[in-house]
Amino acid sequence: MRQIEYREAIREAMEEEMRKDSTVFLLGQDVGVYGGEFRISGKMINEFGELRVADSPICEQGEVGLGVGAAVTGCKPIIELPFMDFLPMCMDQVVNQSAKFSYMFENKKGVPLVIRMGMGGYTRVAEHHSQCFENWIVHVPGLKIAVPSTGYDVKGLLKTAIRNEVDPVIFAEHRTLYPMKFDVPEEEYFIPFGQADIKKEGKHVTVITYAYILHKCMNVANKLEKEGISVEIVDPRTLVPLDKEKILESVKKTGKVVIVHEAVKQGGWGGEMAGIISEEAFSYLDAPIKRVGAKFAPIPSAGILEDYVLPSEADIEEAIRSIL
Repeated sequence: MRQIEYREAIREAMEEEMRKDSTVFLLGQDVGVYGGEFRISGKMINEFGELRVADSPICEQGEVGLGVGAAVTGCKPIIELPFMDFLPMCMDQVVNQSAKFSYMFENKKGVPLVIRMGMGGYTRVAEHHSQCFENWIVHVPGLKIAVPSTGYDVKGLLKTAIRNEVDPVIFAEHRTLYPMKFDVPEEEYFIPFGQADIKKEGKHVTVITYAYILHKCMNVANKLEKEGISVEIVDPRTLVPLDKEKILESVKKTGKVVIVHEAVKQGGWGGEMAGIISEEAFSYLDAPIKRVGAKFAPIPSAGILEDYVLPSEADIEEAIRSIL
């Protein structure tokens, strides 16, 4: 199978859907002639023109507000926000407007809007460009959120998101993944939301994780495998809707669970997942649930301090060993 970059898989998904549906358009900062801040849109403007690959002002609230308005009047906008850190700038449009429309109109009027945003650290760009706010979205009824960890997943999930007719989708792309290469089929495919994926089969402990840090978990699992420790890695792929069944099935098989995410551990998605497991699979547990997340601090500027704050492979390994 061919290998392409994660960002190329994103671009392919958008191009394929824009060729099929003239109501799909891309709006974002420098997505036009410049090709996007992270070179995701590339030369798309040459094929689709400046009305469908449109540069926006540096105003996240305006971008998302335009997207909400276009979505409820029949278009399928893709809004690109380079950094999830600026989600607070447009939370009113996301939480109080886009998430409420279908509820207010008894599902007769959907909001087929996709908001793509780059998330995450390990990139040495400090406190204002390194954060993960996915748990904010999980807390809001009416929003879906995807957190793809591979090029295969990002393309299949994005095509599904663009064809969504009802609930707006927050599409969280870890920026460290953009230049990484993955196996991606050339033929068209879709990945349904709410369908978790077992990235690695195992029998001694279940690790639930997503996005870039999944690859750190894979490194740890491969290391421990040489010692006879079998780690199963479950990737939810979408946090809303969540495939509880497949996740709980793995938990019941291994009896031990480590939940790993890059976002701050306090108040993070790991707490929600731990609550679900405690409520629905407690009797299957042979050890306490362990959570691994960032320390309760802003992301520092200095690289050595960023590495201290964000979860490391050593942190993941320690958590796994502590319950075996």
